[in-house]
Amino acid sequence: LPDGGSIPAQEEFDLAAAARAADCELRSERARSRQHTNSLGERVNYDTNPPTSGRHYEIPAEDGAYGEAPQDEQLVHTLEHGRVIIWFKPSLSEEQRAGLKKLFDEDSYQLLLVPRADMPYQVAASAWNRDPVPNGTGRLMACERMTPEVYDALRAFRDEHRSNGPEPIP
Repeated sequence: LPDGGSIPAQEEFDLAAAARAADCELRSERARSRQHTNSLGERVNYDTNPPTSGRHYEIPAEDGAYGEAPQDEQLVHTLEHGRVIIWFKPSLSEEQRAGLKKLFDEDSYQLLLVPRADMPYQVAASAWNRDPVPNGTGRLMACERMTPEVYDALRAFRDEHRSNGPEPIP
């Protein structure tokens, strides 16, 4: 991912207000399963794109900024551990991708930045919250366009959902 991006300072801290200002949609869906698979060859069809919860591979992906995405099944396991994933279209401009990398570098704790060509949004964020027990709720913020306001929405989503997974792992 390109370095050297610039991003606006955070002005809106409330998730609902930030998502509205960025013209992003917030969605929630109860998770149906927390079951593990034993093979990366066992593919899971997720209810959302990008995924927010469900069956997943037994070994999670590591936190980090990725140029190439790990498999969904690994990424979903990181969500179960309380991580937040920011997804982006690889076709975003170099300036926009550098801005997302700068946002990641600003506060990378329990965060992944991952390209996803086949999603219907330019940028999205996902998380998996623990309530209601035992399976929790998948959270998705979908942004059809990458605008300066999206940065506040991503920050607010990250701050509201990080460390809230059904299986919290530091």
